[in-house]
Amino acid sequence: MFSRELKINFKNFLIWSIATVVLFGVVFLVYPSIINGPEVESLNEMMKAFPEDILKAFNMDISSIDSVYGWLKSEGFVFILLICGCYAGLLGSNILLKEESDKTIEYLGTLPVKRTRIVIDKISAGVIYIVCYTVLTGVFNYIGLAFSGDFDKRQYILLSITPILSSVTIFFVCLFLSTFTNKTKKMLGISLGFVLVSYVLNTLSSLSENIKFLQYFSVFTLSDIRNVIIDKAINVNMIVISVLISAVFIALTLVRYRKKELV
Repeated sequence: MFSRELKINFKNFLIWSIATVVLFGVVFLVYPSIINGPEVESLNEMMKAFPEDILKAFNMDISSIDSVYGWLKSEGFVFILLICGCYAGLLGSNILLKEESDKTIEYLGTLPVKRTRIVIDKISAGVIYIVCYTVLTGVFNYIGLAFSGDFDKRQYILLSITPILSSVTIFFVCLFLSTFTNKTKKMLGISLGFVLVSYVLNTLSSLSENIKFLQYFSVFTLSDIRNVIIDKAINVNMIVISVLISAVFIALTLVRYRKKELV
């Protein structure tokens, strides 16, 4: 069952990985010409015109974008959190539900396999692919940075790990939500909506102290890249919270899926 899940979801993983590699490959090819050309002065002037809160939301107040690594620490990793979150959300919303939409749940029902085993095998495959996707993105960018100039290797490795905290949590939340419907398209919209709303709330919470409380309603708060940039360490509290939230939604998914009427 587990090997079947790895095989079924490999194509999707490959497509997302190739798209991400191509995207950041373009950044590594184009960005050096921007920062070494006359456009860099205009870029610096534009940055000065932005309010401090906007710069803080994208970590531009503590990281200059006059290098590829500087861009990654600011806008780059904010974007990486979003795409990793989208991949995890779509995977979580579909990995259980597709058995019903593809009518393969009838085949699984003929096998001597309990529903708990089905969920656990799917969870294992999903988490492996999320970790592999995050690691692959991190390794590719590490190679790109090695050709682009000096960078803080320890800091970068820690930054590359942080998306796992929010992505795995998103996966489990969307997995649980998928047990309430039988419609794949509906669930895909819900999962993307959850990711985007969470992303917006996290961004808004950085814009003003008055709405800083919004960070507690965003999964992306778990991936505290700002703390890694400043302290060069991952916040242990965020790791603990991520594990606890994940454990709760795993338990809820198991309970809900055992009771769900499969079609």
